[in-house]
Amino acid sequence: MAEKKKISFNFSWLYFLILLGIGYLLFNNQKSSAPEKIEWTEVQSMIAAGDVAEIEFVRNDYKGEVKLRPEKLAKYESKFPGGNPPRRAPHFYFLVSSKFDPEATFGALNAELTPVEQFKVVIKNEDHIWGEVFQMMFPLIIIILFWVLMFRGMNRGVGGPGAGGGMNPFNAGKANTREADKNDVKVTFKDVAGLYGAKEEVMEIVDFLKKPEKYTALGGKIPKGALLVGPPGTGKTLLAKAVAGEANVPFFSISGSDFVEMFVGVGASRVRDLFRQAKEKAPCIVFIDEIDAVGRARAKNGGFSSNDERENTLNQLLTEMDGFGTNSGVIVLAATNRSDILDQALMRAGRFDRQIHVELPELKEREEIFKVHLRDIKLGEDFSVEFMAKHTPGFSGADIANVCNEAALTAARRDHKAVMQQDFLDAVDRIIGGLERKSNTIMTPAEKRTTAYHEAGHALVGWLLPYADPVFKVSIIPRGNALGLTWSLPEERKNWSRSVMLDHMCQLIGGRVAEEILNGEPSTGALNDLERMTGMAYAMVQYYGMSDKVGTLSFYDSTGSRGYNLVKPYSEKTAELMDQEVKALIKEVHDRTRKLIDDNKEGFMRLGAYLLEKEVIFAEDIEQILGPKVKPAADDQFVQEENEENQA
Repeated sequence: MAEKKKISFNFSWLYFLILLGIGYLLFNNQKSSAPEKIEWTEVQSMIAAGDVAEIEFVRNDYKGEVKLRPEKLAKYESKFPGGNPPRRAPHFYFLVSSKFDPEATFGALNAELTPVEQFKVVIKNEDHIWGEVFQMMFPLIIIILFWVLMFRGMNRGVGGPGAGGGMNPFNAGKANTREADKNDVKVTFKDVAGLYGAKEEVMEIVDFLKKPEKYTALGGKIPKGALLVGPPGTGKTLLAKAVAGEANVPFFSISGSDFVEMFVGVGASRVRDLFRQAKEKAPCIVFIDEIDAVGRARAKNGGFSSNDERENTLNQLLTEMDGFGTNSGVIVLAATNRSDILDQALMRAGRFDRQIHVELPELKEREEIFKVHLRDIKLGEDFSVEFMAKHTPGFSGADIANVCNEAALTAARRDHKAVMQQDFLDAVDRIIGGLERKSNTIMTPAEKRTTAYHEAGHALVGWLLPYADPVFKVSIIPRGNALGLTWSLPEERKNWSRSVMLDHMCQLIGGRVAEEILNGEPSTGALNDLERMTGMAYAMVQYYGMSDKVGTLSFYDSTGSRGYNLVKPYSEKTAELMDQEVKALIKEVHDRTRKLIDDNKEGFMRLGAYLLEKEVIFAEDIEQILGPKVKPAADDQFVQEENEENQA
């Protein structure tokens, strides 16, 4: 029988309602019992009529309060708001000047009345100091009580005891860590698919934590930290959890942005508190995710680019990791996808002793990642893990998880009994290109024809150039913001030559050139292609030294230190030369692409017409029209086949 979950009630709201009720009663009571102000002449008329029972006069305030006889209250209802007199006396008050003599004046007025009509006179001096102090302090006390009780309850509800302080302002200096006990961390290396090199590196860290004496006996020191570097979604956080799970030690997790605070000194205080907690639970692992939020390079001068609070927090982190204290058994793991902007003092040996690169998965690694995420998915008979791994180049582990989930949702939407191969392919299309727009009014017939031949231009150039990415599918069904898409299966290259980059640029501009051949003028549909091609051309000239006139120079800033530098590292004359070289390079690419399509005009027109008819075509259809895919030269092909054999 499942244990019933205990429902806890947050008393902060009850405190808040009680305070509101007290405030309302005080305000309402004060308002309902407050006397009305009248003039001294009106008081004299009331006294002459015998309606006054008592007058209390405060000498140092020059103020008198009038209490009427109960039977006379109805006579003065018009003077009270809403015709309701105060529930208790005094009923009116009046003010007089400093020359007013109460004894003589009230004595004379009483002398003119009969004994029954005479009123009682009370004359006194009042000390208002404590009353005024209370009136000033009472609202402040109410606000402070409300603040403390409210945030105390919110802190208890959000994090509970030991959760890092939550929203409690008195715990602002405590680190907002998420601590997982060694029995709570269930992730192991079996749950981390691929990442062969990275797993080997971190396995040593696990060995350090399990058998430290094995290394210290020989005079070695346990590494203090390791930095996981890689693109988003590659599994850096998962890898850190697997280290904690394998080592069977407590795991402290915190984000770099949790140290950054608007209050001065809070970030450094949280760093100290984090390492204090870690030392108490040693041996343990401290994982700082997105460390670039607090660890970016410090400004060399105190200008507009500096952030004193963040830099003070970084200084405290450097001090804690530098070994001034005894951090025995505490290993710091950090993750970032922007290692180029981290401070050099943070990267040196003795702090983060190792940099572990977590790259995008290769073919075999993608197969393993698919198998992990397919454990709970009911697959169809036609599904092939190897096929999907080949058709998802450049996908990270998070992307593959998204593909599997999207495929399951697509199959359920179609009422399938199992998730078929086509469901996975449609999921990849949706993730890459966006949601399919099925409305028939999106494009006019002329726009649809232009789009078909635009995509045919991309496909033809990609099919006939040896280093262009092989075309897998072409579609003129609108997806997202695109009216048509050409899917390619990019080869997983680590090093790009000039020939490879030129072929890719030709493939990008192929659609634009196709429009010029078909309609005699271009359209706006090639915006994204032109943007990518221009960026690649500038990279070739400015970064990779692939221009004869500019020379083998590189103006790439790998450190990011020139981000706020208003002076370019080259002269205006060099800038003009680079612009000329980029224009010449793009013209060369344009003319080469134009000649390629003109030389294969018949195949281009057949391909565009077939795409316009079918709306979606595949590599087999392109091969029937244009023949086999043009491949690199013999030597390059040998290298390519050797790489494919190594991956297999």
